Amino acid sequence: MEMLAYSFMQRAFLAVLMVGLLCSVLSFFVVLNKLSFMGAGISHAVLGGLAIGVLLGVNPLYTGGAFAVLIALLVGYISKHSKIGTDTVTGIFFVTGMALGITLISFKEGYYPELFSLLFGNVLAVSAADLRFLGVVMALVLLFIFLFFKELLTISFDEELARASGLPVTPLYLGLLVSVALTVVISVLVVGVNLAAALLVIPAATGFKLSRNYRVMLLLAVAVGLISGLGGLVISYNFNTPSGAAIVLCAAAIFFLSLLRSTAVRICSALFSAKKTADAFPAAKEKVKKPGRQ
Repeated sequence: MEMLAYSFMQRAFLAVLMVGLLCSVLSFFVVLNKLSFMGAGISHAVLGGLAIGVLLGVNPLYTGGAFAVLIALLVGYISKHSKIGTDTVTGIFFVTGMALGITLISFKEGYYPELFSLLFGNVLAVSAADLRFLGVVMALVLLFIFLFFKELLTISFDEELARASGLPVTPLYLGLLVSVALTVVISVLVVGVNLAAALLVIPAATGFKLSRNYRVMLLLAVAVGLISGLGGLVISYNFNTPSGAAIVLCAAAIFFLSLLRSTAVRICSALFSAKKTADAFPAAKEKVKKPGRQ
C-alpha cells in the first residue's frame, strides 16, 4: 500500500495494531466487571499527569503512566475499604485530575502542539521511543492477563466464589485496575485523552451483543479492535480526518451494526414463534370434536 511507504505511517500502523489488540483484550474484563466509567475517569484524570510532564520537560507518557497507576490504586483501595462506591470515587478523581491538569497547563507559557496531540490523539506523530514504551506496556499487561486469565474470569463472574476458593481477589482486582490505567495511557497516543475510554468499552460491548460465549466474545472483541483501528487509520489518511476520531467512529459503527443485527434476529425470532403458534392453533382445533348431531 502507498500509505505504508512513509516511515511515520509504518509507525502509526504498528501503534494501531498494538493498541487495538491490547485494548480489545482488556475491554473483555472491563465490560464484564462494569469498569467502563473507571476507564473514562482515568483517561480524563490522567491529564494531570500529562501536564506534570509538560511542565517539567519530561516525556508526558512517563509521568502520565505513573499518575494513572497512582489514581487506579487509590480508587481501588478507597472503594474496597470504605462505604463509598467505585463510581463515586472515580468521579472525584476524574474532576480532580482534570482540574490539576488545567491548572498546571496554565503555568506554562506558549503553544505546545504535543499537548494538543495528547488531548485529541495523533497517531501519525508516534515516535520510535513511543513505540518502545507501548511495546513494554503491552507485554506487561498481556503477560498479567495470560498468567491470571482464569482467576480474573472467576472474579468477573462471581467474586464471592473467588474468595471462597481462596483466590487473592483484592490484589488481582488492583492488578486489573493498574492494567486499565496503563492501557489508557498508551491509548492516548492513538485517540487522545478524550476518546481513550472508547477503545476499552466498544470492542467487548460489540462482542457481547453478538455472542454470550466468553471465548467467542473475546475473539470478536479483538477483531473489532483491529478492524476499527486499521479502518480508521485508512480513512484518516485518505480523507484527511483526525485519526483518533476516525478509529472510534469505525468502532462505534461496528457496534451499531451489531445492535441492528441483534434487533433484527430478535424480531425475526418473535415473528417465527408467532407464526408457528398460529399454524399450530387450527390443527389443535381440528382434533377437538365439535358438539353436534350424530
